[in-house]
Amino acid sequence: MARLKDFYKDEIIPKLRTDFGYANIMQVPKILKVVVNMGLGEAIQNVKILDSAASEISAITGQKPIITKAKKSIATFKLREGMPIGCMVTLRRDTMYEFLDRLMNVSLPRVRDFKGVSGKAFDGKGNYTLGIKEQLIFPEINYDTVDKIKGMNITIVTSAKTDEEGRALLKYLGMPFRN
Repeated sequence: MARLKDFYKDEIIPKLRTDFGYANIMQVPKILKVVVNMGLGEAIQNVKILDSAASEISAITGQKPIITKAKKSIATFKLREGMPIGCMVTLRRDTMYEFLDRLMNVSLPRVRDFKGVSGKAFDGKGNYTLGIKEQLIFPEINYDTVDKIKGMNITIVTSAKTDEEGRALLKYLGMPFRN
């Protein structure tokens, strides 16, 4: 079982109940899913970039990504509806906790000049989105096999009602927020 999940059940739930005064244990916010998304605009000219991105995302998350397709045609970008332009993975349950544990304790500290992640990237409903500029911060990626540096978005979806509750949940889990 995931180490972060045990920590959440044993330590974080009681802390959040005292902080926010929840009467019922089911009111305590929890992480529902983590979505890792890699949008690749360059895939219009070069389809091979998409294959390398898919293999990198599956190495990072341990799950096979789905290829996302364009919803609309945009003439200025030479984009047709239905063209493959990215890939994404939705993580739930134990794989989600495992990925978050590796993200917060191994990958984020490897970022150059790391001072913490922004505390302003909440959406108003307690969900947090984190943008990563290069995939090389993950130890699963072999530096020699990388053809192009690609960024990704990681969205943490919580059951929190407000940003304050979501921020408290992630802070207790160990997310390194800037002061």
